[in-house]
Amino acid sequence: MVMQEERTMEPQTTPGPATRGIVVQKLNAWYGPLQALRDVSLTILPNRVTSVIGPSGCGKSTFIRCLNRMHEVVPGARVQGKVLLDGEDIYAPGVDPVRVRRRVGMVFQRPNPFPTMSVFDNVAAGLRLNGLRRPGQMSDAVERALQQAALWDEVKDKLKQSGSALSGGQQQRLCIARALAVQPEVLLMDEPCSALDPVATSRIEDLVRALKERYTIVIVTHNMQQAARVSDMTAFLLMGDDRAGELIEYGQTRQMFTNPRDERTEAYITGRFG
Repeated sequence: MVMQEERTMEPQTTPGPATRGIVVQKLNAWYGPLQALRDVSLTILPNRVTSVIGPSGCGKSTFIRCLNRMHEVVPGARVQGKVLLDGEDIYAPGVDPVRVRRRVGMVFQRPNPFPTMSVFDNVAAGLRLNGLRRPGQMSDAVERALQQAALWDEVKDKLKQSGSALSGGQQQRLCIARALAVQPEVLLMDEPCSALDPVATSRIEDLVRALKERYTIVIVTHNMQQAARVSDMTAFLLMGDDRAGELIEYGQTRQMFTNPRDERTEAYITGRFG
C-alpha cells in the first residue's frame, strides 16, 4: 500500500520557482457519483515536458482536463481540490474558465480541424474570439503559430485550402498551431499521436521537444517509448482499491524508467500489466 506522502510527490529537482508551473493539491474528480481521481498532488515544472502514464481508465485524460477546467463541461462532472497556475487557484470563486483555457491550451487525441474553415481560419479562430481584428496583426500571428508548430513551410501556399484536406499529421500540427496562436502558458496534449503513423508521430515528438523552450507541456500517452523519448518528468496513475485514479509515482523520467520506487510502476513500465 502506498502511503499518502508518497502520492503527494514533488520532483527531485525543481529549477526555477514552482509557481511558474502548475501546482496540483489534493485533486479529486467525479463523473456524477463515479470518482475518477483521488487526492492527486504534484508540481508540474515550467518549460518541461511531463508525461502522464497508466492503464486505460486510471484517470489520465480526466487529470489533464482538470488542468484547464475542461472537465467541468461534462454534465454532472465536478472537481474538488486546488490547481494553482502561477500561484492562482483556477477553481477559486470568480475565476473565468474561458480565461483559464486561453492560458492553458489543449490538443486532443484525434486531429480536429474545423472542417468548414481554411488553414488560415483554423489558426485565426481563437485570435478572433480574443478580439484581434487588424489584418496585418492577424496574418503575423497566424504565421508565427504555424512556424512554432513546424507547419508553415508546408502550408504557406495552401492557407486558403480547407484544413481537413491536410494529412493526418499535418492536421494535428494545425491543431497545435491553433492552440499556440493565443499564446498560452501551458499546452496539454491528450495522446496526440495515437491516430498517426510513425513518421507523423516522429514529427510531433520533435515538435514537443522544441516547444518546451517556450511552454510548459503535459502529455498523456500509452506509449512507454514515447514517454521515455519526449518527457523530462513522468507521473504514473493507477486505479486504486476504491476504483478512483491515484498517483502512484512521480519523478524524473530517466529515474522512473530505470529505477522506479514502486514495484507497480516497474510492472507497468515493463509490460507485466496494463
